[in-house]
Amino acid sequence: MPLKSNRKPDNKKKIINDPVYGFIKIPSDLIFDLVEHPYFQRLRRIKQLGLTHLVYPGALHTRFHHALGALWLTTQAVEVLKSKGVEITEKEAEAVEIAVLLHDLGHGPFLMRSKVYLSPI
Repeated sequence: MPLKSNRKPDNKKKIINDPVYGFIKIPSDLIFDLVEHPYFQRLRRIKQLGLTHLVYPGALHTRFHHALGALWLTTQAVEVLKSKGVEITEKEAEAVEIAVLLHDLGHGPFLMRSKVYLSPI
């Protein structure tokens, strides 16, 4: 029986098959590590559309799906800007991709819906 290792994979190339955008390539090792982190993986359990799936069963979309789709759209936008002559360094591109990827990390379940019921501070 082989021993299990706690070692992270050396090959951090990953392609995810997204239900909306198709194949999404994780653009860097740092972004790969962020996606693999338990805080980001938690987004798999939070529904983007709240209780909508109870009325429309096909509307089942998690914040994990949403964040990966936002990452893909951002990488496409950066490529379009670069193709139009806008100077964007690799560090700047990675920074904006990370910001977009992590934009929902602090959300809890039903947070958008609960704003209606919370009193202003």
